[in-house]
Formats: sequence, C-alpha cells, structure tokens
Amino acid sequence: MKIPVSLPAALLLSIGIATAVDPPPFKEGLWSVHSLSIDNPGARSRENTATICRNHAYDQYVRSVARSKQGCTTVSEGFQGGQYVIQTHCSVNGTDIQSRGATTFHGDTWAHSESHATFTPAMDGITETTMTQDQKYLGNCPAGTQPGDMTTSSGAVKHLWKH
Repeated sequence: MKIPVSLPAALLLSIGIATAVDPPPFKEGLWSVHSLSIDNPGARSRENTATICRNHAYDQYVRSVARSKQGCTTVSEGFQGGQYVIQTHCSVNGTDIQSRGATTFHGDTWAHSESHATFTPAMDGITETTMTQDQKYLGNCPAGTQPGDMTTSSGAVKHLWKH
C-alpha cells in the first residue's frame, strides 16, 4: 500500500514530537517502536516494530521537520500531567487533514501514543487513519550505530539523519 504523503507527519505527531510546546526529552540510546495503524475504509491494518538510535540532537531535528511541514498548522497543543496533546490541520494536494494525537510519557524511558486523522477528500483511498504506538528505551545504541539509524523488522537499516 502506498503511504500518503501526510502520514510521516502523523507518525511524528504520534510520537509526541511536534511544535512549540516541547514534550519532555527521551533518554538517549536505542529505542523500540511498535506501531499499529488502521486505515479506513476497509479496516486495513499495518503493524510494525523497529528500533531507532536517538539522541537529543536527533529528536530536535525531528521536531524542526515537523514544525516546518508545509501546509500544516497547529490548532491546539498542550502538555499536562505527563500527557502531550496536539490537534493539527493540514492541506496537502487538495486534501484537508484533521488530526489529533495524545502521547502519555512514563518518565523518559517509555511512551504510549494514540492518534487519529481524517482525510477530506480521501487520500490514496484513505478517509481516516488511527494509530497506536509504544516506544520504550532498550539501552545503549549498538556499536557503529548513529542517531537517526532505524532498523526495520526485516533487518534493513535506514539512515534518517545526516551524521
């Protein structure tokens, strides 16, 4: 399935990395990220587990990418009681995207996110996407791994950041 161009923004949103109200920093090191997305119509689901090496500079880079997402505005956001909530509106290729995400932080070593986005008109046949994501700290990054290196469930390594 082709991933909508706006879905990377939704992924950033779901991990609690978005705009002016910064959530607390994650612990630097290797993280496991488990995601479950359900696209409608049709309740098509995708599940994925990956690991990513992160540090504060990489997380700041991801925040800056999310802040500069062309065609997107923040409707509301806030951080209270360990939970970061954000609502956004994007206009991408003639499609309006309304999204809401909430990330609950458990210290700096675990976070749970839930997000929902609607697409009007549908984008690539998708009218709404719901995603849950759990991230947890695993320890130090393996030798030779740099911040922004993601290892997919198939073992492929993707370099998401220049180092």
